[in-house]
Amino acid sequence: MLVLAYLLGSIPSAVWIGKKYYGVDIREHGSKNAGTTNMLRVLGKRAAIPVFVLDFFKGFAAVSLLSLMRYDPEITSAWLINLKILAVFAAVLGHIFPIFADFKGGKGVATLVGAVTGIYPQIILLCFGVWALVFMISHYVSLASMTAGCCFPMFVIIYSSSEWSRNNDISFTFILFSIAVAGLLLWSHRKNIERLKAGTESKIYIWGKPKDEK
Repeated sequence: MLVLAYLLGSIPSAVWIGKKYYGVDIREHGSKNAGTTNMLRVLGKRAAIPVFVLDFFKGFAAVSLLSLMRYDPEITSAWLINLKILAVFAAVLGHIFPIFADFKGGKGVATLVGAVTGIYPQIILLCFGVWALVFMISHYVSLASMTAGCCFPMFVIIYSSSEWSRNNDISFTFILFSIAVAGLLLWSHRKNIERLKAGTESKIYIWGKPKDEK
């Protein structure tokens, strides 16, 4: 199952869509990142939307397939969560180092979001709210992603201590996982952090750039 999760994560949607429909290897343009943001920046919304959808659902599928193991009497609910966490790592690893695209992929944010949605969708909705708010204010996708990622462990801890989680207990392993995810997102966006500090990070405007924006 974990090998399958890696293979699903390795589906290079940005690379394949860029080459087939636009004659472009997205890894040679913009930030050279095979992901939604670079597709949006280089090729526009029509190219970016299907990439995000495919990357999201390959992560979601990688984790959801493990739900079949709940029918195995030897697999406890705690172990099932642990296996799903491993599937998240496998799918994201596949996206970053895709076997189908010379091991040169993207940052894995959309795949990570899809995979965690397969475990706790309520928490992902909260993170998405943070992402949307920061993005609408700043127009920096990288800043929005890092902020939402850093809020992820906070939401996990709050959710684990709330009444909502009584019938769906969050394991200590998942709390550690959420902290690791926040750290991984910061590490994978280290170049973006440098550009944000230098004021050279590119902004993205979904509905068009304001006239007073230089």
